[in-house]
Parts: sequence; C-alpha cells; structure tokens
Amino acid sequence: MELYEKLYHLLFNGITDVLPILESGGPDAAGQALQMLHALQSRAEEVYMDTAPTE
Repeated sequence: MELYEKLYHLLFNGITDVLPILESGGPDAAGQALQMLHALQSRAEEVYMDTAPTE
C-alpha cells in the first residue's frame, strides 16, 4: 500500500471516530475530540516518518 493510502485511511478512520463525539455535544466532547485528534496527528506523523523514503 502506498504511503498516501496509509495516511488517508488512518486520518479518515480517525476523523470518523471523532465526529460522533463532537456531534454528541456532551460536556467533555470537545476535550475528548481534541485529545483524539492530537493522538491521530502524532500517529500519522509516526507512520510518515517510518515509511517515507529518505533522500
């Protein structure tokens, strides 16, 4: 699988998980969503750094 495909799937699935939390409008929704998005960003960076070709 190409790198862009890995990152696309990772980000798409992660955002899909976050959306219902935001839509719930619960008292902790924004904080929980923010935490999940930060983790998702870190995971995407890890995948990129582990997979990206070096020049």
